[in-house]
Amino acid sequence: MAVGFTLVSVDPSKEAPGGDVSAVAALDEPTRRRLYEHVVRQCDPVGRDDAAEALGLARQTAAFHLDRLADQGLLDVVYERRSGRSGPGAGRPAKLYRRSGREVSVSLPERRYELAGRLLAQAVEESDATGEPVRTVLHRKAEELGEQLGERAAAGVTDLLERHGFEPRREGDAIVLGNCPFHVLAREHTETVCGMNLHLLRGVLKALDEGGFEACLAPAPGRCCVRLRPAA
Repeated sequence: MAVGFTLVSVDPSKEAPGGDVSAVAALDEPTRRRLYEHVVRQCDPVGRDDAAEALGLARQTAAFHLDRLADQGLLDVVYERRSGRSGPGAGRPAKLYRRSGREVSVSLPERRYELAGRLLAQAVEESDATGEPVRTVLHRKAEELGEQLGERAAAGVTDLLERHGFEPRREGDAIVLGNCPFHVLAREHTETVCGMNLHLLRGVLKALDEGGFEACLAPAPGRCCVRLRPAA
């Protein structure tokens, strides 16, 4: 069963592995969670003194937890002069906090529904503009994305698939994928989503020049519909 926790809050593609988990874990501390919720409810950036007063905290405590939230990318730090004056004698700008533009999402097992949604939306829009069948466009877009992922990969196919939630494992000479990042969609729209996934992984193999494997559809209970088998 999937367990999800999403916070709308720096570009997830730039996050280190486990960054989302660390960000969510940072909010397990009750005071830190209260401060985060207080900041995101405000229309304007919040200062340490204001946050401390609003929540009945010592200023030092509020500052510590606000900086921890900023370190995790959940809050952005901005500097403004609250007096409205500038130039000599205006004083130092105050350190203020506001919700960042980062989106944090943790799901167990890992799911990538946003990726699927983006591919499907691109396919519909291009199909509408060109008249090309939606499924044909979807397969091409998925393969292009797979190639992009492969070109950016610093290691081999197994590491890339692990990073993107497929849970690859060896089964003889083949690689089976223990998790489908598009599980619910694949269950309800099997032909569309599994075809998309197949072409995504074909793109990955192409970019990584993994000529020893080919992606094929091999549905089985409890695993992804795509299997990487030795190339014929």
